[in-house]
Amino acid sequence: MTPPVRVLIVDDDAMVRAGLTMMLDGAGREPTIAVVGAVADGVDVPQAVSAHAPDVVLMDIRMPKLDGVTATRRLRRRPEPPEVIVLTTFDTDEHVLQALRAGASGFLLKDTPPDQLVDAVLRVASGDPILSPQVTRRLIDRVAVEAGAFERARAALDALSPRERDIVQAVASGRTNAQIAAELFVSVATVKSHLTRVLVKLELDNRTQVALLAHDAGWA
Repeated sequence: MTPPVRVLIVDDDAMVRAGLTMMLDGAGREPTIAVVGAVADGVDVPQAVSAHAPDVVLMDIRMPKLDGVTATRRLRRRPEPPEVIVLTTFDTDEHVLQALRAGASGFLLKDTPPDQLVDAVLRVASGDPILSPQVTRRLIDRVAVEAGAFERARAALDALSPRERDIVQAVASGRTNAQIAAELFVSVATVKSHLTRVLVKLELDNRTQVALLAHDAGWA
């Protein structure tokens, strides 16, 4: 039997922590997810990760001592870090984009239905970040591109091969590896190979950051 995906919940609201735990712990008839810990602030994340070795961290953005952006950035600097999904109320959280740039694999609204929450955690754990094109575009549009980002992004993407640029544009559009493979008439393994080279060349952690770089370059 495949071991369950280990999840750490980070949120300063006790009711949110309890609700997420109820939705995720033992999801399905054969448990696919196990909540291994829950903490109330970003300052508690390093110790909790060391103690519980989660595969995925559900990270709140606004917390009293250490915010989710900083906690995500520090967490992603660790060797073999867990994946991070940002939790947001969306209409008030303009820092979600910063968390994605810091290495988070995607974000979820706090009122996400249980089945979608479970699916998102499993997808991220398997290496398929959550990129909703509509919501991501709306969020990105709320944050101004920092000075010089366009030039830096274009210079970075110019170093890619034509096929690698095709991959980047597809990722920026929110397509899955299977969809990219079908559109480019290649195998999923080939898409993964191209994407791995893209990440190495661009010195990025995940495809979410690839999509954001494409946005900075005006590709998305």
